[in-house]
Amino acid sequence: MTVAHPAGNKNKGIIKGLVLLLIAFATAFFPRLLTSLKIPAAINFLHFLVVPLVCGVILLTARPKDRQQVAITKNILLGLWFFLTIAFASALLNHAGAINVMLKFLLLAEPFILLLAIIYVPMTLQRFKLFQTWMNRFIFFHLFLIYAQFALGFCRLEGECDNVQGVFFRSGSGHVVGASVSASFAIYYFTMMGNRPLWQRVLIVILGLGNILTSDAKQVVITLAVGWIVLAVSKVKNPKKLIAYIIGATIATSVFIWAIYHIEALSAFRTWIRPEMYGPDGVATQVKFAGINIILDNFHSPLNWLLGLGPGHTVDRLGGWMLKDYEQLLAPLGATRTSIGDQTWTYIGHPDRLWVAAGSSFFSPFFGWAALWGDMGFLGLGCYLYLCKIVWTQICTADFPKFLLLTVMVHGFILTQMEEPGYMLYISSLIGLYWHQQRLNRNLLAEL
Repeated sequence: MTVAHPAGNKNKGIIKGLVLLLIAFATAFFPRLLTSLKIPAAINFLHFLVVPLVCGVILLTARPKDRQQVAITKNILLGLWFFLTIAFASALLNHAGAINVMLKFLLLAEPFILLLAIIYVPMTLQRFKLFQTWMNRFIFFHLFLIYAQFALGFCRLEGECDNVQGVFFRSGSGHVVGASVSASFAIYYFTMMGNRPLWQRVLIVILGLGNILTSDAKQVVITLAVGWIVLAVSKVKNPKKLIAYIIGATIATSVFIWAIYHIEALSAFRTWIRPEMYGPDGVATQVKFAGINIILDNFHSPLNWLLGLGPGHTVDRLGGWMLKDYEQLLAPLGATRTSIGDQTWTYIGHPDRLWVAAGSSFFSPFFGWAALWGDMGFLGLGCYLYLCKIVWTQICTADFPKFLLLTVMVHGFILTQMEEPGYMLYISSLIGLYWHQQRLNRNLLAEL
């Protein structure tokens, strides 16, 4: 009679956990592509079920021995519990539906849930490489679609390059989301895939960053630049170094401005260089802050400053378009809406104010930080920042993951990309991969 070896069963369980993580990520990364193939739009909601379920399975079955893994898990779980409590309190105050609470919570908390699951899985070098390889393959497929769409002339659809979106095809801001994923992958691949030939890593950088040009996703350049500047400044303690960074940033900015006037491929950036758009009375400023002003006009209690106007009731993805676009699916589940989203759309559409402001989502009044505060008040905003602090201090132990987190926070001032599952779960996966890679390197050094 053959007796199963306990270690063998454990290894099989961990491999299954990695497969579940890949499936969970795929449910958020590929549904836009699947809906473009006429698969029912309800598939866009599948990841809301799969990601928490996979995390629960991993928490119940994995047995990490690293105390740091356990400590980080407990801290994130506590932060998520506080965040969910605040979401329900906001819903009670503002008579929001329970489905609003769950969707709002998952849109913002899902990246932390997936990161928690990735951190909790015990990883050997072989398991790490397996997970890393499949994540890379997903993005290689995305890049293939990007350049296939560009070569097939998708730029000519509706006269815009916004249709070059990779796996995020036919979604509103899919070109920005797709370019953000590609750029993040390019930087990760170059810095962390040191075992690959230099020419291969440089090629990936060219393809990844080139996606910004093929998709005309100008704002991605801004998020990368601002994220890098903030990271550089945060690390400088010597005033002389700070001055050096300022001089370097000034030179880089000057070169970039020269380039957009002399290199045709960068000419699209000129649309933002219109001083009359800015300032207190500039149309860009007015459009950008329209959502916040409308939110303030709808405050009916001092408690709104603390708990907002309710999940999905202001300028987030839910209030802006999801609850309306999926009304037939969500209304029977008790979803609630307010007029704030419609008021904001009316403001920017009449008389074409957004198009006067360069026609760019860069000036959209629907953006992450305003939406988080508008829906859940300063308590919700503070709790979300607390979760970010846990990730920053306990997981982002090096420059690259900190840079990724900073780019997410910069995106939060532009559009609702903080609530874009495909992008946010990919950033979480990269941060989790980097954390495991650093841990494995430390363990290897300790054995020498």
